[in-house]
Amino acid sequence: MSSLAPPTPTSTDHAILTPSGATTPIPSSTAERLAHATDRLGLHDPKLEVSPIPDEKITPPPVTPHIVTPPLISPPLVSPPLVTVGSQPVFPQLANNPPASPGARDAGDGKDEEPSMAKSFDRTRAAPAADAEDEPFRCMHRFTLYETTSRYYIVGSDINDRTFRILKLDRTAEPGELSITEDEVMYTHGEMKRLLATIEDGNIATGGLKQKCPFWGLLGFIRFTGVYYMLLVTKRSIVAMVGGHYVYQIDKTELVPLTTEAARKPERNSEEARFVGILGNLDLTRSFYFSYSYDITRTLQHNIIRQRETLAKGLLKKHEYNDMFTWNHYLLEPAKACIRNVYDWCMPIVHGYVDQASISVYGRSIYITLFARRSRYFAGARFLKRGANDLGYVANDVETEQIVSEMLTTSFHAPGKRLFANPNYTSYVQHRGSIPLFWTQKNDAATPKPPVEMNLVDPFFSAAALHFDDLFGRYGAPVIVLNLVKSRERTPRESLLLKEFTQAITYLNQFLPKDKNIHYIAWDMSRAAKSRDQDVIETLETIAENVVSKTGFFHNGSSDDIRQPRLQNGVCRTNCIDCLDRTNAAQFVIGKRALGHQLHALGVISGTSIEYDTDAVDLFTHMYHDHGDTIAVQYAGSHLVNTMETYRKINQWTSHPRDMLESFKRYYNNSFLDGQRQEAYNLFLGNYIFAQGQPMLWDLSTDYYLHHADPRLGLKRRSYTKWWTPANLKPRTLPPVPTLSAPILSKPYHHFDDYWLGYYRPRALSSFFKVFALQLNSTIRYIPVGMTLDGSYDLSPFVVRTHAAATADTGSLREKPASKKKLKPRRGIIEFPGFKEKPEQQADSLRAQSTLAGWPPAPPPAASTRRTPGLHPRAPSHISQPGLIDDISAALRSTSSHLLDPSLAPVNMATAVERSLHPSITDVERRELFSPLPTNLPLVVSASPARDADVEDAFTRHVEMQSREPADADVALYRAVVDVPENPLRVEPEDAVKKRYLAYGQWVLTGRLKRQGPAPGVVVR
Repeated sequence: MSSLAPPTPTSTDHAILTPSGATTPIPSSTAERLAHATDRLGLHDPKLEVSPIPDEKITPPPVTPHIVTPPLISPPLVSPPLVTVGSQPVFPQLANNPPASPGARDAGDGKDEEPSMAKSFDRTRAAPAADAEDEPFRCMHRFTLYETTSRYYIVGSDINDRTFRILKLDRTAEPGELSITEDEVMYTHGEMKRLLATIEDGNIATGGLKQKCPFWGLLGFIRFTGVYYMLLVTKRSIVAMVGGHYVYQIDKTELVPLTTEAARKPERNSEEARFVGILGNLDLTRSFYFSYSYDITRTLQHNIIRQRETLAKGLLKKHEYNDMFTWNHYLLEPAKACIRNVYDWCMPIVHGYVDQASISVYGRSIYITLFARRSRYFAGARFLKRGANDLGYVANDVETEQIVSEMLTTSFHAPGKRLFANPNYTSYVQHRGSIPLFWTQKNDAATPKPPVEMNLVDPFFSAAALHFDDLFGRYGAPVIVLNLVKSRERTPRESLLLKEFTQAITYLNQFLPKDKNIHYIAWDMSRAAKSRDQDVIETLETIAENVVSKTGFFHNGSSDDIRQPRLQNGVCRTNCIDCLDRTNAAQFVIGKRALGHQLHALGVISGTSIEYDTDAVDLFTHMYHDHGDTIAVQYAGSHLVNTMETYRKINQWTSHPRDMLESFKRYYNNSFLDGQRQEAYNLFLGNYIFAQGQPMLWDLSTDYYLHHADPRLGLKRRSYTKWWTPANLKPRTLPPVPTLSAPILSKPYHHFDDYWLGYYRPRALSSFFKVFALQLNSTIRYIPVGMTLDGSYDLSPFVVRTHAAATADTGSLREKPASKKKLKPRRGIIEFPGFKEKPEQQADSLRAQSTLAGWPPAPPPAASTRRTPGLHPRAPSHISQPGLIDDISAALRSTSSHLLDPSLAPVNMATAVERSLHPSITDVERRELFSPLPTNLPLVVSASPARDADVEDAFTRHVEMQSREPADADVALYRAVVDVPENPLRVEPEDAVKKRYLAYGQWVLTGRLKRQGPAPGVVVR
């Protein structure tokens, strides 16, 4: 019978790995275990006179009792009674009670449940009492580095500090050699204290055992010209939680050389010091992430499928990280050669972006988690890495995954021991990357937009073939290519790539099966954004709906659920020239469409689309803005230049200075700083490895040969016609929920998935202010608390927020009635087979807004709840003061009531729209502008005319009424306007006294008009 886990070793079954590969059993007694540990760790050094210390002589110092005061807890939120406002819908209200004491938030260190800085192993604390129900050892979360004159010792502990392991590193090894000894025995707290005391006593003659630093994780080992260095994570912060597994961001690192104290620092101006300085140009504290128990290098769909397949075979999961997104892969290679359980001590990190936010739907928490994984292949700066290399890897390759989950339950498991079958998890994956052709742009400070050079012509498009075969292997079929480069330019740059890329897709499709063809959409998004008769967002919405319907999305679950599980087969690959601004806007619209389908699959909304200017979309927009800004900084050195507000034509005037500043920052970084970043990338990723007799990294004129295969290796080329792998075209299938045997069913969930201790922390003392779920950015922060007091404010995050709703002038929100206008056909789109537009998903649903008095107003940009890109949204400060709005409105009404002319009274936008849609005139204006007409003419009912002297006389006077003669001034003005001289551009002498010529002369002399005053430094005489 197969078992899900290897048998748990008893007290006499512990074993250690000897250098020969054989295992030696470890006796159960503490003394014998310590004796074996001293032999294994090399504590019996013949140069040192070590006298073993019995256990009874190692007495820890007395422990001072520490009184822990629980944090102050704020009073519970009390909701006021509901208020009914006429026939309007009554919505719940919010209460915003401050905490009872300001000091309650300051309890502990930092904002997370755990301090950002790791705590060292406490050698003075008494050993905790044995607990028969302790959780089994899964992975180490905390580490402490100790040092002697010749050794480093790393002590690792589980999350509860109840099980410990130790690792020894030799500081006296020869340069270029890495000597590491791993002790696989698990120690208790008391045993680890005695072991460290023994190590300290054995090295008392040379200074003893010193604690160097606590840290959170080991990233690996790296060597430049001499000794090895180990890279430690000394500070971290929580950024997301998926399935009960925390995802952390690296906040601080430390590079520790494996040398003695005398040879620790390299000589100044030496090659070693220069390599260390180049590595320091790579800031590991920006956008690098890791997780102890969740594989963030792969998608949720892949992780669930792999877990089910592994359980079906009767095994527990093994570490199978994706090397493509493991940025410390080069640093882990030396550790894999020396450490048997390398991932117990080291952890893979990804580079990209991770963010998480919550949508509150009347108490239901919907988590949106955004993962962006940057590929380590062909990685680099903007103008230094373009196109693809000969292995098919493209520049700026980023995989974006959005996970939408309902937090009714935390883990990936469903009730009834249905492992990894929680139906409340969905995900959707997109891809961006440079155009997979051989093309470059020379980085020249004198040319902000260098020309595109295509020096290598490949008629078989081998790089594109390898790239798309890799996409088929990662995501399946179909692959949809959304190409957003320009089609017409004065100086051809992007249009050259458009023509070549179109030919590549046409060539590759002729060999693929018809149902697996690459779907290609080419659309000049930049030209459409500048056009007045095209709506960029409307076109992207139509493309997004077709894309999501073809690729599908992942929805976890089992066949027994009401909502059947589904898988995503295929991916949408979006690109422009840089894969930054236009690409991020397109990916946002596609992600927004996918978000609607994911919420519908979870049973949150009835339809499959959500409108703009809602709290949910505003939150989602800011997540994608931060996502785009982060990706842009990593590749181009600046934030996004064109954001969603640019393409939606919102706040264009205010965004112009920002766009200009970001363009200048991008130009400066590309011209002067990209070379340093590229050197740091090549050194950290292992693209450049120092070797005697080879040129130094800073002496290379180009890094072309570092990112392309050596032609001397004679790599076997694929077929030019059958360029794909048949197995990659097979559709993905979700394995059924594995059936567990009776002994396995009795085991707790943490036997299969160690999320329980990491997320719930049953033995940790914390406070509500440090719970990560309560610190998430949420749609609740968009809601002005003061406006919910009357019960007329809809708390739904899917209701369109407008100026009328923000000022509470209207009691209800109504959608815009469907427009019946015929839409113009799209321009410049090459459509893939099956591309179609659905009538119910046209511009009517995209531009739906709330109405005022039955008519759709056009609110100003400031009326909607929008935020500055790159910042987390918060509730507007002025909305939280409803009394201020009432005072201003009352003052305006009192002021307008005293005006002599009502037409001059200040009006708001709603009143202006109402007047324009329903024009009216006063009685005085009617008498002045219109002639009196008879209004009491009798109805003719017979052939004989009716005689009514009064009516007949009135009608006769109206018909015979002669028009008034125009005034002389009106005639002169008419002739001055209509009469055009033979040469209208000639200036006559009599024109000099006219006001426009006087103003022109003033401007010529002073540079300013009369109302602007004189220019600085100009004296007007």
